[in-house]
Amino acid sequence: MDPKKSRHILIVEDSASTAQVYCHYLESEFQVSIAHSGKIALDTVKECCFDVILLDVQLPDISGLDILKTIRINDKHITIIVMTAHSTVDIAVDAMRFGANDFLTKPFDRNRLIVTVNNVLKERQLSNIVHEYEKSCNRKQFHKFIGGSLAMQTVYRIIESAASSQATIFITGESGTGKELCAEAIHQESNRSTKPFVALNCAAIPRDLLESEIFGHVKGAFTGAVTAREGAASRAAGGTLFLDEIGEMPLDLQSKLLRFVQSGTFQPVGSSRELSVDARFICATNRDPLTEVREGRFREDLYYRLHVIPIKMPPLRERGKDCLLIAKSFLDQYNKEEKKSFVTFSSEVETLFLEYSWPGNVRELSNIVRNTVVLNEGKSITLNMLPSPFNKSENFKKIEFQNTDTLSKNSELTLSEELDKEILPAKVSTHDNGTNTNSSHTASSDNHNATQPIRPLWLEEKLVIERAIEKCDGNIPRAAAFLEVSPSTIYRKKQHWDKKLLPND
Repeated sequence: MDPKKSRHILIVEDSASTAQVYCHYLESEFQVSIAHSGKIALDTVKECCFDVILLDVQLPDISGLDILKTIRINDKHITIIVMTAHSTVDIAVDAMRFGANDFLTKPFDRNRLIVTVNNVLKERQLSNIVHEYEKSCNRKQFHKFIGGSLAMQTVYRIIESAASSQATIFITGESGTGKELCAEAIHQESNRSTKPFVALNCAAIPRDLLESEIFGHVKGAFTGAVTAREGAASRAAGGTLFLDEIGEMPLDLQSKLLRFVQSGTFQPVGSSRELSVDARFICATNRDPLTEVREGRFREDLYYRLHVIPIKMPPLRERGKDCLLIAKSFLDQYNKEEKKSFVTFSSEVETLFLEYSWPGNVRELSNIVRNTVVLNEGKSITLNMLPSPFNKSENFKKIEFQNTDTLSKNSELTLSEELDKEILPAKVSTHDNGTNTNSSHTASSDNHNATQPIRPLWLEEKLVIERAIEKCDGNIPRAAAFLEVSPSTIYRKKQHWDKKLLPND
């Protein structure tokens, strides 16, 4: 059977004779159905899937353009070619605006119809290919990873390519970048996914017990070994053995691991019998492995044996807007756990997150979000809710200057100058020769100040802060940035003022 015959075309045409002509043109290459009214067409589209719809504009019951709009609401991907004998620029523009893929003016011959149908089908095929490519290249989630940055797309592709191999994988990256998540993803993508995934953190186990943890021991092998114990290598049989922070492994144990990687055999501690295990090796470190080799802390032969497929996990500061996706995921998770009602982050918080260097990477982000959720209430997480180091005044000032869309740098400087003039004492400017250029202004200011009563310091401070808030249109974090204090300081002072101003009982 011709593969084109698998393509199904619906002709929506009120003229029976014209519809039969079009059907005759197409039936040698496609399956063809006919609908003689708009209602029949809409009912037919609900019941069957079509690759192409040839849609006449002039129908007895419903306008073809109205049918086009209705179909597009329910299916944005179906291919539609609009036909009309009364072609005008307005009709063509409306048809394309409502989602038509092409436009035919009657009358047209067989060749024109076939070429048009084939062209829209090729365009749809290319569109599907691009869509699938975008899905594979612009994923925002992959196994337990969250992130759509280019750096993470590279990691996802390496994982998919390397997973089916038996080659060892060496993962590097800063602490908190997700090295264990990477190892788990490799295991899940491999043909060993139904077998055990055994992870061992070499930095979390005392050095004198690490060999036993990896290879196991027999009863009586050392003081306290009252029973035999199976090691991680045996538990990973048929699956994957992940050795995290392998740079912490002692050199004498590295030689035994090298033999295990090369031969697949090892001896449990205290045993003279060799065991053979088929396990896939993945290791990780937050150090520079070549530096460790050069400084004699890591065996060169083991490094080259393990470093077959390297994967470098990017730090969070190099992943662009991934931190916002991850933060939102943590927010949803901790909302459920703590029974809170937060929905989103304020734009100032998002800007601060994007600017922050995240030395602790995803682990630090997780802690920040959990701390904020636990200690606060509300719908949106704002700047004043964030814990250290985000609650420092320089962070607020930085955000206020960088995250204001309505003010340019010049207008920000103007506002700062206005605050200097109207809130703080008047400044006296002088020339290089030391002469006063504003003597009359200064004299009038002195006369004015002389007539003013001396007020308590907290009242003067209150006037300054209230004027700053007024200048910033009520935006307290912005006012705090200009005054070089934390917003929490202003909130605390306002609460103190309210208590002072309450009438005495």
